[in-house]
Amino acid sequence: MTRWNLTIPDETDRLVRVFLARLGMKKGDLSAFVVDACRREVLRRTVAQVQGQNADLSPAEAMRLAEAAVAAARAARP
Repeated sequence: MTRWNLTIPDETDRLVRVFLARLGMKKGDLSAFVVDACRREVLRRTVAQVQGQNADLSPAEAMRLAEAAVAAARAARP
């Protein structure tokens, strides 16, 4: 496990802690909340990047490529 030292604006700190308290979460749940938020943001940005790279594909071509990738992944399974 890695430790991060972050500087967070006071307003953001209060906002997140009040939000977590309303959900019945405790102080220790802050780390889990941050991990989840980071994972979601990485996924969101990755999806946006892939969508941008493939903006010129037709829906049919995108589906064909996706089906080929799924077939290749299934074929590679032991």
